[in-house]
Amino acid sequence: MIRLEDVTLFVRSAALGSFSRAAREADLLPGQVSAAIQRLERELDKRLFARSTRSLRLTAEGEKYLPYAQEMLALMQAGAESLQSHEDALSGELKIALPSDIGRNIVLPLITEFCRQHPALSVRLFLSDQISDVFRDPVDIAIRYGKLDDSSYVALPLAEDNRRVMVASPAWLDQHGRPETLEDIARHNCLLFVMNGHVYDKWTFPQEGMRRQITVKSRLLCDDADVARRWAVAGMGIAYKSWLDVCDDVREGRLEVVLPQQPGESTPLHLICPHRKQFSPAIRALHQLLRTHLRALTAQLSA
Repeated sequence: MIRLEDVTLFVRSAALGSFSRAAREADLLPGQVSAAIQRLERELDKRLFARSTRSLRLTAEGEKYLPYAQEMLALMQAGAESLQSHEDALSGELKIALPSDIGRNIVLPLITEFCRQHPALSVRLFLSDQISDVFRDPVDIAIRYGKLDDSSYVALPLAEDNRRVMVASPAWLDQHGRPETLEDIARHNCLLFVMNGHVYDKWTFPQEGMRRQITVKSRLLCDDADVARRWAVAGMGIAYKSWLDVCDDVREGRLEVVLPQQPGESTPLHLICPHRKQFSPAIRALHQLLRTHLRALTAQLSA
């Protein structure tokens, strides 16, 4: 008989490309994962992985079996969730990956209240500006900025009309002057984001149906988007941020929008999941909560 835990370890080993990584994730020994895979292979009478000392890859049979295994696990989860007495009684564990800035300052209070309303639900958050791979990483959903071009996962919109805005503190603008054109921005100190060694010093703007790009300079760089926002609030320069990241600071007067007449780059926000069957009642309820709140915030941008 096929064991559900063996199928789970097969799916995670395929996603992570390693028995050792799957073992660490499940708090098991690598030998236990290897034994589980061997047990599953005996039940199926097929070899699922091609193993070597340096690599682990699926065989043709493994590639064929993987989507069925994923659907099996999704159906088991959906069946368990369907036994809940009513939709409000959300339970289980929800693992969410989200960007650091909006994660800490906008989404965290909403998720905290969501957990308070659903005490049987456990939540594990992974805050990072590194883009989470929802197929390889041990997460159920990810919240992600930008236009998505990977059709292999399902994306639910959270804030389609979100844009970037340039912001600076009133004190900085009083001291250094308020830019009147995009060319003026290049003469100011800008606060830059770095990821995987790449410095994002080229800012893009829509202009007359085209994309215009300017190169900015900075003496302050960081790999955490929330730090760039904090530097802007502290009066250290101009930041080019998602409106959702800075809307509270603008409303409270800690930041001002620079060149408000110049539209910023579109940066929609989505909730993504590897497969529609994995949209549990908890995920659907959280999506509705976030979408309602975030769309109200982006509505202020066009007001």
